Amino acid sequence: MLFNSIEFALFLPIVFLLYWFLFQRNLRWQNLFIVGVSYLFYGWWDWRFLVLIAFTSFCSWGSGLLIQRYRHRPLAKLVHITNITLNLIILGVFKYYDFFVTSFATIFLDGQTDGLLLKIILPVGISFYTFQALSYSIDVYRENLKPTRDIIQFFAFVSYFPQLVAGPIERATNLLPQFEKPRAFDYSQAVDGMRQILWGLFKKIAVADSCAVYVDHVFAAYQSQGGLTLAVAAVLFAFQIYGDFSGYSDIAIGTSKLFGIKLMRNFNNPYFSRNIAEFWRRWHISLTTWFRDYVYIPLGGSRVSKAKVVRNTFVIFLLSGFWHGANWTFIAWGIFHALLFLPLILMGKNRKFTDNIAEGRSFPSLSDMCRMLLTFMLVTLGWILFRADTISQAWEYITMIPHGGGFYTQGVLTCVICVFIMLVVEWIGRGRSHGLELKCRSTLLRYLIYFILIIIMFCVYSNSESFIYFQF
Repeated sequence: MLFNSIEFALFLPIVFLLYWFLFQRNLRWQNLFIVGVSYLFYGWWDWRFLVLIAFTSFCSWGSGLLIQRYRHRPLAKLVHITNITLNLIILGVFKYYDFFVTSFATIFLDGQTDGLLLKIILPVGISFYTFQALSYSIDVYRENLKPTRDIIQFFAFVSYFPQLVAGPIERATNLLPQFEKPRAFDYSQAVDGMRQILWGLFKKIAVADSCAVYVDHVFAAYQSQGGLTLAVAAVLFAFQIYGDFSGYSDIAIGTSKLFGIKLMRNFNNPYFSRNIAEFWRRWHISLTTWFRDYVYIPLGGSRVSKAKVVRNTFVIFLLSGFWHGANWTFIAWGIFHALLFLPLILMGKNRKFTDNIAEGRSFPSLSDMCRMLLTFMLVTLGWILFRADTISQAWEYITMIPHGGGFYTQGVLTCVICVFIMLVVEWIGRGRSHGLELKCRSTLLRYLIYFILIIIMFCVYSNSESFIYFQF
């Protein structure tokens, strides 16, 4: 079930009404209702994978109880390691098995994979809910969180439908306690949630989907395109993936506000970043902080020798790349960003820009503008690796950009207009939680903005495109 579909447009108001009017008086029944509708939402793609998410949830819930019961005994560590291993094995089999087999066959078996591939359909959002479940058992083991005995609350935490298939990857320390106490309807929060949903839909439908038409055409036949066309397609893909993923996050966070549950922010205007370090503090925040807290810091972080700092940085970015997909292009993308990030952390400049750009001003300084453009160009270069099918294809694409040739114009004006509107709105609201968190007092002006955005979406709407990050 897609957020930008008719099915979800019918699903959401029905769930909202039942949630507040039928199940509000009993917390347990309300949580059970969340589990039920979440499983319906997830099973809309393929009901068979409900067994998988239920198994993951049960194992992590049970491990938390066993860790607490055998605290400070060797058995607690064994349970902890077993749960992590089991979850990673499930993720590995479904997401990476065929990749490893194909890579092995290419090197040692002349590419022959007959009878070796499983050809399993990748469960939607498996990387997201696996990491979410793992964070729970890790936090319990570290004594940062007391385990819950209420299995319904835990299943609601893992399967919560707004963020189930594409994040944000919530921590148990934030989300689980919200299922442990009664929720009260907050009108202002719900209104803000509707605004955020609208903004997310605009970024998905008007920006991402319109850019996708141009980008898909160019990348499918890049060898016959001119250099300017290739450059424009790469830039538009940067905005496509941002509009797609941040749009999903906005819809998820906004939808959750309707149910009185707060999710963490997942994007903070990453394309306004002044260096790569700032970009990664603003892009996919839930994943970045997950790797930071559960991998980077346990390895020693940046408070170790220079050699280990280099190692830790590459480990994080390799894992981040590999998390995104079973392809060498994602690993190369991770290495590329590690090479960009490493000089900053070695020189102690990775925390240089922690404020909002042009704080208290309408426009950035010339130096900040140059830094923004340079950072965006480097990120866009990396997105070519991310988008390409093979590393050689990405390299060929990049080397063709300096060459001349004709310019493919069909649909590009629509993309530029929609991207421009998005950037203007987000620049104006760069110090707020989302683009449509409006501060203007004029009701007429607010509704005029909503109306314009809706009209634009209807004008550019072509078909219901799946979200890019569903594949992860």
